[in-house]
Amino acid sequence: MNPYILAILLFGLGLGTTITFASSHWLLAWMGLEMNTLAIIPLMAQHHHPRAVEATTKYFLTQAAAAATLLFASVTNAWLTGQWEIQQITHPLPSTMITLALALKIGLAPLHAWLPEVLQGLDLTTGLILSTWQKLAPFALILQLQPSNSTLLIILGLTSTLIGGWGGLNQTQLRKILAYSSIAHLGWMILILQFSPSITLLTLLTYLIMTFSTFLVFKLNKSTNINTLATSWAKAPAMTALTPLILLSLGGLPPLTGFMPKWLILQELTKQGLAPTATLAALSALLSLYFYLRLSYAMTLTISPNNLTGSTPWRLPSTQLTYPLATSTAMTICLLPLTPAISTLLTS
Repeated sequence: MNPYILAILLFGLGLGTTITFASSHWLLAWMGLEMNTLAIIPLMAQHHHPRAVEATTKYFLTQAAAAATLLFASVTNAWLTGQWEIQQITHPLPSTMITLALALKIGLAPLHAWLPEVLQGLDLTTGLILSTWQKLAPFALILQLQPSNSTLLIILGLTSTLIGGWGGLNQTQLRKILAYSSIAHLGWMILILQFSPSITLLTLLTYLIMTFSTFLVFKLNKSTNINTLATSWAKAPAMTALTPLILLSLGGLPPLTGFMPKWLILQELTKQGLAPTATLAALSALLSLYFYLRLSYAMTLTISPNNLTGSTPWRLPSTQLTYPLATSTAMTICLLPLTPAISTLLTS
């Protein structure tokens, strides 16, 4: 892609998110979300492959449907209450519609079906943008809506953690596994949103760091399914040794960074008297942990058969920049001891 066009698209992507962040009016927020969608579509379709085009079309249709629902709900709210302010959603009907529209935008279950299919059709770089940056703008709006619809948010959160764990169990494609991982993590965030927005932000931040590391590892290996992971020991032995830690951090095992948000969420849910919800969420985390363990096993404890076709790409030196990966890997593995400092920063 032409670097000037790429720069314009990335600028559009940033501007759309920033407009949504800064808006207090529903029309402006909607406009930011639309800019965001339109800026990423050429990035998604840049490889003229039928799968990429199919993924782009699916993404466009779902995002357009979510944006139309959002616009309809905000107009309905203005008609019923005379308010265009984001914080002034008092009527339950537009409030529920907007929550569901934003859930469709970020891919919360049961409105998640498009996300694994779309992510599977993209390359890893665009997939990374879709899994991280594209979640920020809708999340900013959900955070501002949060006092309403407590039951709806808990249902969305629990369904997402369960489907995110269940859906990834039988997958062999890494991008689909990461899509289900994303659904499960978003479920945890939505679950705690109404009780502690600061813990939601902390979970979002750790999710972004861990997902960034995982995508970069797969990009460095040029891996798109479980079988190709087995060849990574010959390309980058040190990284192959660290990758299971990144994956187990995504699964939420102590003493890694990914344990911090799960720990705080379960603690807060128990404080709110929602022990059954906390138990279900913790059990669903075990489902996710299984497929992260499966990836770790495939990467570090299996050796690919050394045939001529498989051995060619092993010895080629990588030309990719590894500083971002090194930084994010260190954060993915080592941030748990800083939990008190981080939670103090977020709550102050």
